[in-house]
Amino acid sequence: MPGSGLILGIETSCDETAAAVVERGARTLSSVVASQIATHARYGGVVPELASREHLRAIVPVVRAALAEAGIGLSDLDAVAVTAGPGLAGALLVGITYAKALAFAHNLPLIAVNHLEGHIHAVLLNERESETRSSAPAIQGTSHSPSDSLDAQCSALALVVSGGHTHLYLARPAHGTWSYTLMGRTVDDAAGEAFDKVAKLLGLGYPGGPWIDALAKYGNPHAVPFSFAQIKPKVHLGGKPPRTKSARTAPIARLDPHFLFSFSGIKTAVLRYVELHGLRAEAKARVPRVLANFNPPQTREEALALCSQPTLDLIASFQHAVVGDLMKKTFAAAESLGAMRIFVTGGVAANRELRARFTAETEHRGLRIAFPTLALSTDNAAMIAAAAWPRLRARDFAPPELTADPSLTLS
Repeated sequence: MPGSGLILGIETSCDETAAAVVERGARTLSSVVASQIATHARYGGVVPELASREHLRAIVPVVRAALAEAGIGLSDLDAVAVTAGPGLAGALLVGITYAKALAFAHNLPLIAVNHLEGHIHAVLLNERESETRSSAPAIQGTSHSPSDSLDAQCSALALVVSGGHTHLYLARPAHGTWSYTLMGRTVDDAAGEAFDKVAKLLGLGYPGGPWIDALAKYGNPHAVPFSFAQIKPKVHLGGKPPRTKSARTAPIARLDPHFLFSFSGIKTAVLRYVELHGLRAEAKARVPRVLANFNPPQTREEALALCSQPTLDLIASFQHAVVGDLMKKTFAAAESLGAMRIFVTGGVAANRELRARFTAETEHRGLRIAFPTLALSTDNAAMIAAAAWPRLRARDFAPPELTADPSLTLS
């Protein structure tokens, strides 16, 4: 059984260099994130080579800052956890290489964590910390933690929705660990990717999600009638996965088509609407000014002044449609599985309309829903350290030959 229960988590799957110290998967002692938004904003998206370079620059000071904030040294740790995938290959390798060196030098076990599992444990970490605050005795120095009671609860349907992922998992607790069954996923673009690309098309900054979320409330969500077609099995494929960028990483042909997502079509629909209604020139006029002064809290009023009402209506309608499609398929899966708990996590889970509509629908259906905090919704290392806690107790350690797996699946 672990001693201190302290795990150092390291996360470098995309454009955030993060490190955190979490105690027994239930109490965050520190969480440090070095963002690369300023580096990638001028390009309107993440440039993998630049992301790797920035990780190399940030990884050592970020880890040092996390340890200092937690008030501990490396000798106080029980393990080092690191994201093994999915993500950008070069970015993942920076974190993995550093974590392996750190673990080897200090004789600590290394735990490999799936980034998607980390997002699910972001919700659980938030719940565990809430239970810790409500319970009197401190957990330090004991073998029991809030994760024991929480992990004994019923299974949950988890929607992981971010810039790189849109997945539905049935998460089941069993013997102190969790198992995951893939129920649905996107067959092309992730929902967060659609937010980013639509924002870029409209001349807004990167990342696009916060811009769309901030401006949508000023438009009419019913002005543009976007719709999503039902995804149907391809008869000519004979049960084989379709040849999409997702085919290699998920058995799409085996999944219920009612639980599959597709967001490439709505991006095209937005493009056609912009062209047909003369919004292209307006978008082009915004690009240099907005990207040069990217700072959403300070420039929202400026963005409102630059956006016509038809553009604001388009933004509101786009967001309303995407959230509606996420809701439709998530609740259809919950009803089919008889799930009474729903987790919504990932960067898009920070969207205000998504949280409000999902919460209202679960209340109407008599279900329970949980979100991570806004800080835990986006990529962070606390969720990686939290997901590593069950693996530490099970002594499920990474092999010496651990390397990056950009297409790592969760199942």
